[in-house]
Amino acid sequence: MCETLYGLFSVGHSGAIDEHRGENVTAPPPSPDVATDEADFIAALRRLKAWSGLSYRQLERRAAEAGRVLPYSTASTALGRKSLPREELLVAFVLACGLDDDEAASWVAVRKRIAVGGRVTATEPRAARRPRWRPALGWAAVALSLALAGGTTLTMKAGEEVETVQAVVVK
Repeated sequence: MCETLYGLFSVGHSGAIDEHRGENVTAPPPSPDVATDEADFIAALRRLKAWSGLSYRQLERRAAEAGRVLPYSTASTALGRKSLPREELLVAFVLACGLDDDEAASWVAVRKRIAVGGRVTATEPRAARRPRWRPALGWAAVALSLALAGGTTLTMKAGEEVETVQAVVVK
């Protein structure tokens, strides 16, 4: 009896128990193709992790064995967010879950499709910025005050003509 229960709970990677025969049946991995936005894509990644039957630390080890970097904390954070993961992280995650390169390419293609043409989500308004001309105006004021204070001559071009303007400070 214990062995039967243990078998039910230790199925793990890509397997399911056929209730009628008690045999291990391979279930296909979740597909990203149905994802239409960031939330759908992240939900598909969560299903893929569940399908793999691996913990975040096991995923980290499998990625390292394949020469990829996938910190368990980063993977966990990525599945908790609403935004798309970076492409490198996605590939490392998908391969660590047990998919091959072709399946990883499919996930990357769907990620790109959503990133380019996905639904637009509301974002926080940007903070007000200073106009770009203010620093230039400040430098012009400094140059003019130095010119006026020193009684120097400024040369200006207006079209093809060159004018000399001389300022004299009167006290």
